[in-house]
Amino acid sequence: MIGRIVRPADFERVLATAPRSRSAHFAVHHVSGWPSLARASTAKDVREAVVQPVSPELSTGADLANDGLVDESSTPPVPPPPEGHWLGLVVPKRHAKRAVTRNLIKRQVRAAMAQHAPALPPGLWVVRLRVPFDKREFLSPSSEPLRLATRAEIAQLFSRAVAGRRAP
Repeated sequence: MIGRIVRPADFERVLATAPRSRSAHFAVHHVSGWPSLARASTAKDVREAVVQPVSPELSTGADLANDGLVDESSTPPVPPPPEGHWLGLVVPKRHAKRAVTRNLIKRQVRAAMAQHAPALPPGLWVVRLRVPFDKREFLSPSSEPLRLATRAEIAQLFSRAVAGRRAP
């Protein structure tokens, strides 16, 4: 299964790296690892925890050896997520004005990622549209030639990423 990158911090982390592969219109970035975890506390939790209740009992005493360390938390540590693939898409409006075109590009990228995922190293992947497609060449915002050109270019990008070469 391919997860989605949704947190801005994860996008920033991946986009800060050099592109793994690049084509005329797209760039693919990769970082091994997994997305950052959501913050455990919300604003409501923070407001309620500003003043902690004070216990009249001392934390030291004869029972301390039996109760465990004072610093121990009652919640177990959160295990890291399993290895996998997470995909983020950056298709700005300045490069694809119509929502139909942006959605077509995103569908093609997701399909290509699903096809190439078994061969790709696990981690966070971001595909970024760098340059708009020529409007004179692709007259309709969701034309079959645009779909085929996008699919071919993305397949080529992921093939290069599988080979492990960095973009020049």
